Amino acid sequence: MAKDQVARYADMLSAMGTEPRLRIMRLLLSAHPEGMVVGEIQTELAIPNSTLSHHLEKLKHEDLVRVRRDSTFLWYTANTQALEELLGFLYAECCTRNKAVKPEAIACPPKSIRTATARKRAHC
Repeated sequence: MAKDQVARYADMLSAMGTEPRLRIMRLLLSAHPEGMVVGEIQTELAIPNSTLSHHLEKLKHEDLVRVRRDSTFLWYTANTQALEELLGFLYAECCTRNKAVKPEAIACPPKSIRTATARKRAHC
């Protein structure tokens, strides 16, 4: 893998490396594919507007979120394609070549962190 690609993934992981940004990503993933307007994110996570703008800009800069304007509203969505690439990068090493983590452990996370959707899956 090219050095610049690894650096890109490191930057993406770094961008999600704060508690508020990780909470934002989880929230946007739960609202996928519609996304959420800034006010909804702010209300849900109780993050001050100026701080939220900073976090969203960092996530956008690393291409983890996308933004679209609809009239006066800014809609944010998780960039699932970028997340799939990042997870694929991690998965390729940990779950295929050396089997450090069982693939089903990733597809079926522990009960403590499963979403309602994941709980409904038959295989989890």
